[in-house]
Amino acid sequence: MRQVALVARDCGQVAGELRRAFGWPPPFHDPGVGQFGLTNAVFAVGDTFVEVVAPAQPDTTAGRYLDRRGGDGGYMAIFQVPDLPAARRRVADLGVRVVWTADLPDIAGTHLHPRDVPGAIVSLDWADPEQSWRWAGPSWTGQMPDHAPGGVTGLTIEVNDPAAAAGRWAAVLGISIRAAGRGRSENTVVELADQGQRLRFRPARNSRGEGITEVTIAGLPGTGPWMIGGVRFAGEEG
Repeated sequence: MRQVALVARDCGQVAGELRRAFGWPPPFHDPGVGQFGLTNAVFAVGDTFVEVVAPAQPDTTAGRYLDRRGGDGGYMAIFQVPDLPAARRRVADLGVRVVWTADLPDIAGTHLHPRDVPGAIVSLDWADPEQSWRWAGPSWTGQMPDHAPGGVTGLTIEVNDPAAAAGRWAAVLGISIRAAGRGRSENTVVELADQGQRLRFRPARNSRGEGITEVTIAGLPGTGPWMIGGVRFAGEEG
């Protein structure tokens, strides 16, 4: 899991709250998101990234998401894969629709339809060299700059059927799951063991519906939690 995105009505406000809470340096603003009718701010958090996006024009996917969920919240999870052609074949075999692709010499991305992978927009991306990340700006393009320790260690995704959603995400990522509890109300965890990261799927608890509700990050100043942009941020050791 290389990047998580929040969607907000006011990108600057939420980005400012993140900087004040965590002392992060100024973010990168990617002009490329203008093709989606968005503005954004991308923060480097260790060698992972936290992004805030906001609609910059009417009738955007992000704007409709804000309306549907009744405000700011978690929006997107981006996973870096070593073999993108194989990952694309896997999602095609699963019948998962692709809504956007980009293929550049040093990075490529594949956004999946959220109705086919519930709880967020999931993207499968590839980078060369693998430590680089063009989406985070020139300092991460073709290289990995000096950066602080820590990074994103997990997400909590609230969904109508945690077991089914976890199974779908795991199939898309090509990994296994483990469950806690029984029945439709169970909490289910998908572990990205090589990276020490976890995806926790829990029952949607309110009228906002499905979405990313928590981000855990190693290296935060304190343990929190902090509520920023409709998402609970929590510190984590390691």
